[in-house]
Amino acid sequence: MKQDRFHGRVGNGGRGCERPGCPEPGEFRAPGPRGSSFDGPGDYRWFCLDHVREFNAGYDWFEGMTPEEIVRAQNPIHGWDRQTRAFSPTAGIDTAPRWADFADPLEAISARARSRKPAQRSDGRAVTPEERRALDVLGLELDADRRSLRKRYTELVHALHPDRNGGDRSSEKRLQSVVEAYQLLRKAAAFA
Repeated sequence: MKQDRFHGRVGNGGRGCERPGCPEPGEFRAPGPRGSSFDGPGDYRWFCLDHVREFNAGYDWFEGMTPEEIVRAQNPIHGWDRQTRAFSPTAGIDTAPRWADFADPLEAISARARSRKPAQRSDGRAVTPEERRALDVLGLELDADRRSLRKRYTELVHALHPDRNGGDRSSEKRLQSVVEAYQLLRKAAAFA
């Protein structure tokens, strides 16, 4: 299959070159008076190869901009320096953002948000989600105390360590997770 020599050529759809007096087919598109936006792709002008080259040579995207605006537009993070309306500090004060109208009948999103909140022990101390996962690894309840934490850790190490269980190395990963969970919990404020 022979490749087209010119990138951007759109097969002739019966359009003529829009340059007055040019009889050639309009196979190359150029930005029209209305640019692309959220309303659609915008308008295009159709030119032959010679006239699209002429158009491109005279096209200046920065036309009408100050030098500061040009530097800002050329910055690779241009546009990321401002907040979107939905996440600005004043969002929802005069009008609620669109995500406030979201229906969550299965509570998939709100349940996840609740699970990220620190749980409360009966003594009023907060337990973070990481500490909660560590308690699950050790098989302990939320209200476990420091003594039961140490006791459960000792039981699991005796059961899982290869030097204590007859050389069985199949549970080394579980042992590692038990040790990591204990190290996290013994330093936690909830178990001080």
